[in-house]
Amino acid sequence: MLAPIAGAAARGRRLALAIAAVVLLPSAGCERAMQNMYQQDRYNPLAPSRLFPNGSSSRTPPAASLALRTGGLAESTGGRRGEQVPLPEPAGPIYPILAAATASQGGAGAWMPDLSGVPIEVTAATYRRGQERFDIFCAPCHGPTGMGDGMVVQRGFPAPPSYHTDRLRGAPDRHFYQVITQGYGAMYPYGDRVPRQDRWAIVAYIRALQLSRHMPAKLLAAADRRRLGGGHD
Repeated sequence: MLAPIAGAAARGRRLALAIAAVVLLPSAGCERAMQNMYQQDRYNPLAPSRLFPNGSSSRTPPAASLALRTGGLAESTGGRRGEQVPLPEPAGPIYPILAAATASQGGAGAWMPDLSGVPIEVTAATYRRGQERFDIFCAPCHGPTGMGDGMVVQRGFPAPPSYHTDRLRGAPDRHFYQVITQGYGAMYPYGDRVPRQDRWAIVAYIRALQLSRHMPAKLLAAADRRRLGGGHD
């Protein structure tokens, strides 16, 4: 009588173990997968490395580099919650020739930016900030000179129009601001990434880029005019 009972108990234990294995094995697999997500093939801060001569994976920032964010949350959510590091004031005028050109009447048929649609004070610091933000957010597609030949375009991304076309030279300042804010075509919006003041600084810098291709020769320094040769107005 006891033998059938013992056999049934043994079968019950085996069934319980089988059920536990079925339940626990997937969870163990999920745990391993989760750990793989956390323990990726990358260096943790200050981790050793045989790749560099000093044996450290942490590299010294290049000279004159500036931190974008600082504070306890600087490395979270792309740094957007960190404290923004103020840029130092420029040592001197960055684009004095642009200010001179803006105040000039130009020549017959000359194109001159007036920046009348930019609702912030445009100073040398504004152009400097605009150039910095442009190089970060815009140049990968538009190129450093605004020709629409940025690095991602060279890798197959649709090319944006050149800023130096008649259409965009004649576009109002707010057009560029709205495109930066809301996006256009294949370009996604940057309104949540670039603050309002910086968007207008980028617009001012775009005007500086446009003027660089249409600067009246009489506003250039004498040495630059000599490089161009005679016959330039």
